Amino acid sequence: MTWMKEVIGTEKAIIAMCHLLPLPGDPYFDKEKGMDYVVEMARKDLHALQDGGVDAVMFSNEFSLPYLTDVKTETVAAMARIIGELMSDIKIPFGVNVLWDAKKSLDLAAATGASFVREIFTGVYASDFGTWDTNVGETIRHQYRIGAENVKLLFNIVPEAAKYLADRDIESIAKSTVFNNRPDALCVSGLTAGAQTDAQLLKKVKEVVPDTVVLANTGVRLSNLEEQLSIADGAVTGTTFKYDGKFENHVDVKRVKEFMDKVKQFRS
Repeated sequence: MTWMKEVIGTEKAIIAMCHLLPLPGDPYFDKEKGMDYVVEMARKDLHALQDGGVDAVMFSNEFSLPYLTDVKTETVAAMARIIGELMSDIKIPFGVNVLWDAKKSLDLAAATGASFVREIFTGVYASDFGTWDTNVGETIRHQYRIGAENVKLLFNIVPEAAKYLADRDIESIAKSTVFNNRPDALCVSGLTAGAQTDAQLLKKVKEVVPDTVVLANTGVRLSNLEEQLSIADGAVTGTTFKYDGKFENHVDVKRVKEFMDKVKQFRS
């Protein structure tokens, strides 16, 4: 039995993304509508995801485009306010992701009581956001310093819009990440949010680290969920739950229900 059963309540769990609108300090923040509007839209999406039957939810500043790798304080403060205001509405386990800053994600988890964090914890990348470096030793020490040692760490080992600087295959990355860092899960992604995760890639990762939870991190949808979940231990899902399956839209509860009905069928 994996930790997912204990923390989320089921194996083959579906972690749904609650994408927050642009926040103060972000280029596309709507100053006229302000933070109250951001909170209300997050509430709307959260209810749609929960009513649709997802197993867990993860809050992320998905619309803070273009992303920073050293996130500003105002972003974390805004996210903490949103989650704080939604606390009485949250009925399922939740996690957080402050894109793309592992330490700030942990700070937010510690402040809100999140059960898990997804981030790029390891590696050096050439990316759309410049050269992207990490310091996992410092990040994990920070986790313990702030009392967040029980927060589960979901290591994204195929960052979207980025490529490992060293020429390493996915198997050796997965193996050494698990050996050196003891992640709670490895996330395997497509190129961007909503892009399908390559099933062969998933399979390679799961085969070399059979005892580690492996999640399909992008692009799981009705048409491929059986294939993806037959390999992966669960999925992180966002775009497919939105109206017309479009990244920029809000969550459509009908799409969520249809997807989760098929997942429940698959699990049984």
